[in-house]
Amino acid sequence: MPLALQQSFHENASDHELLKLVGANDRLAFTELYNRYWDKAFAVAMHRTADEDVATEIVQDIFVSLWQRRADLQIKNGIATYLSAAIKYKVINHLASQYKQQQHLVNLANSAPQTTDSTNDWLAEKELRQLLGEAINQLPPKCKMVFLMSREENKTYAEIASELGISEKTVEAHLSKALSSLRQSLKISLPLLLFLLGK
Repeated sequence: MPLALQQSFHENASDHELLKLVGANDRLAFTELYNRYWDKAFAVAMHRTADEDVATEIVQDIFVSLWQRRADLQIKNGIATYLSAAIKYKVINHLASQYKQQQHLVNLANSAPQTTDSTNDWLAEKELRQLLGEAINQLPPKCKMVFLMSREENKTYAEIASELGISEKTVEAHLSKALSSLRQSLKISLPLLLFLLGK
């Protein structure tokens, strides 16, 4: 089929059809998905990060990952939903990494012998971790169970869903609710919460 006809075919194909073609190593189908969703994905990432370079890198990484995993892709709720969820987790990972880097630099800057200030910082973190434990205990039973299975036992969404007889979407919802509840209870930022959780 001439290239022009192939491009026309892909432009008129549905997202579902394009994803099937991508799974069969069709680069033109991937290019069409990229062109359809790059701007939308970038807008979401930009809204969450407020940093053009970071947003560009996040979206680029997601599309690269999509192509690399093309043979195993299982996107049930549409490419837009998939991209939105992928961006959300990429942003969380970026913020957590950024926070840890900042903490590392602070620790290096304060590597002199322990002072009263550093002792106070240690006590503050210890108290915060204690409050975190109490906040986790206050989560609804099912939400707490899912959260601890993910955090303490390092189980995947699929493993938790299978063990509890619920969907992976429900697992995701419980974890999102847990993080939101913990942030509100402790009145701390998401990066700091993730740092305390060791994620």
